[in-house]
Amino acid sequence: MSTENALLTILVDRINNDTLVLPTLPEVAVRVRQAADNPDVNLAQMADVISHDPALAARMIKVANSAFMGRSVKVSNINQAVTRIGLRQIKNIATAMAMEQLFVSNNELIKGYMDKAWQKTLKVACHSITLMEFFLKENKKTSLNRDTITLASLVYNIGVLPILTEAERHPEVFANPSFLAHAIQKLSGKVGGAIMRAWEFTDEFVEVAESWANPNYRPEHISYVDFIRIGAIMEGILQVSDKSAALQTYIDKGVIPSLDIFSTDEYNDMLDDVKSVFN
Repeated sequence: MSTENALLTILVDRINNDTLVLPTLPEVAVRVRQAADNPDVNLAQMADVISHDPALAARMIKVANSAFMGRSVKVSNINQAVTRIGLRQIKNIATAMAMEQLFVSNNELIKGYMDKAWQKTLKVACHSITLMEFFLKENKKTSLNRDTITLASLVYNIGVLPILTEAERHPEVFANPSFLAHAIQKLSGKVGGAIMRAWEFTDEFVEVAESWANPNYRPEHISYVDFIRIGAIMEGILQVSDKSAALQTYIDKGVIPSLDIFSTDEYNDMLDDVKSVFN
């Protein structure tokens, strides 16, 4: 058996036996999520939790001052930032910001893979969030929301992490990058769903991580998966033979009004605003 096939067998066995080592949610994200889930927490207490992580506090102030939040008056401290953003969105933004901490490695080759994976994630996320903003303008009664798509679009590809971590222990496989691509394509959805369950995320996030790249999964209802897939198609991450035909599916479904949306100044201005949150 080749090294690549052996590694693939190891991964499959560990997934099936629930023995694959899954990444843990960064501590700061755990603290913020616990605070946000406390019905008695107030904005000042949340600001105090965030202030213990200077990097996260700085990012929150940046988010609060971004054009995406739609305010011209700048905030200068974490208390003001938390007040502007709000508790529910703070929870998901903090978790999303913490995701970047997981895409790191001391192995230069793996670090390159992880950097690319994270940059792809951000590109898809920016489209997904922008698309949701446009969708919400026309669909006031939907249960879909900005907070959830912000986080869902930054964890959708989390399943690649354990695969890269496992491969890091077998440096000989890096002679064949196509193997890693195959392993990720074959296994990352199942791994991603396992991570979402381990982190006790809701079914919406499990659905996104497990199913976004599965061509056989076609929910009749409009879901967060649709927005992730459109972003992935736009960035060439979800390979399709005909981009226009693939996107027409989402026009017919009512997710987007037409292909013209992607060439409008309004869409691209919003896309730039969203990018500014993560840059």
